[in-house]
Amino acid sequence: MRMMVGFLRKAPVLQVRFDLTASPTPQSLHFLLDHLYLFSSSSSTSISTSEKPHPFTVSYLINSCGLSHKDARSASKYVHFETPDKPNSVLALFNSHGFSKTQTSKIVKKEPQLLLSDPDKTLLPKLQFFYSKGASWPDIAKIVVCSPSILKRSLENQIIPSFNFFKDFLQSDKMAITVVKRFSRILLFDLHTYVASNMNALQEFGVPKSNIAGLLMNQPMAFMVRPNLFRENLEEVKKMGFNPSQMKFAIAIQAIRAGGKSSWERKIDIYKRWGWSEEEILLAFTKSPWCMIYSEDKIMATMDFFVNKMGRESSSIARRPQLISPSLEKRIIPRYSVVQVLLSKGLINKDFSLSAVFQSTEIMFLHKFVDVYKEEAPQLLNLYQEKLNLTKKQD
Repeated sequence: MRMMVGFLRKAPVLQVRFDLTASPTPQSLHFLLDHLYLFSSSSSTSISTSEKPHPFTVSYLINSCGLSHKDARSASKYVHFETPDKPNSVLALFNSHGFSKTQTSKIVKKEPQLLLSDPDKTLLPKLQFFYSKGASWPDIAKIVVCSPSILKRSLENQIIPSFNFFKDFLQSDKMAITVVKRFSRILLFDLHTYVASNMNALQEFGVPKSNIAGLLMNQPMAFMVRPNLFRENLEEVKKMGFNPSQMKFAIAIQAIRAGGKSSWERKIDIYKRWGWSEEEILLAFTKSPWCMIYSEDKIMATMDFFVNKMGRESSSIARRPQLISPSLEKRIIPRYSVVQVLLSKGLINKDFSLSAVFQSTEIMFLHKFVDVYKEEAPQLLNLYQEKLNLTKKQD
């Protein structure tokens, strides 16, 4: 995708009425598949300075920066030095601010030209800016690793104006930093062309500012799409029956934008492999759009546990897609260990409510499935805590 340039005038916020009576159809899935836009990462635009590798540079990149021989030869096409003084000062800056050797290596691999930067005049002010806005040094290291080219851009002309764009909308440095941590490359673009236009579109559709803020902080990449396609997504989500005034609408937009078209297709295929029809997938999506946000691995593991481990019908999960949400390791497995004991003692029916067990709060679960059975199964609490502690140790 070519670099976004220019400025787009903000569209006026309109008052719009909606007809939310339209029923979702299987065609809705195909519409989304045809119109999802995958935001691809752009590669470095630096021009090769020489096709011949420089022996000293290559050696330095290997021994001091931790690059492989192949990566060092490749990087040496973009940077060249005969003494270690300047690159040493850059590495020292990263090291003194908590960047690990692995993080520094990744930065150098992506943007080797940074080794020739002035650490005090060019690099340090940008690191200090993020720190002044509430980012911790580990946060800053992650921001830079994800997008090292940030350190090549102007602090005054690019980074600060872009950051202030989010701060002004979210009314908080902390929230703006959350956006940057989620997708640091967003600071490198002309935000008025895509982000501002798509924010205006959401407001025109009647999405409250608080919900737009939630979408922005959780899925900033959702805004990095051509405005015409973004509006088509909004129209389709509305046709599915989502109410723009509710948070579900914003979550649905997040779901269809997260990961792009290929990710959406793979998740649909996963649910189909578990026997869900397109109608069931669409109905599940309208009930809980989160079911299309979770990773493919989580979806597969959770479905496998309910169907193969617990022996529940796949269709029963389709009717209760919220069951995909809880953590398998931190909630489902520990709570099921309690249920197994209760089943073995005949204290509960085998057709117990999955929602009651896995979607209830911690206090409610302990009350309904542990405390009331203290006499019949006194070991339940210890068993449950043991499973939870095992999960914490694994983390």
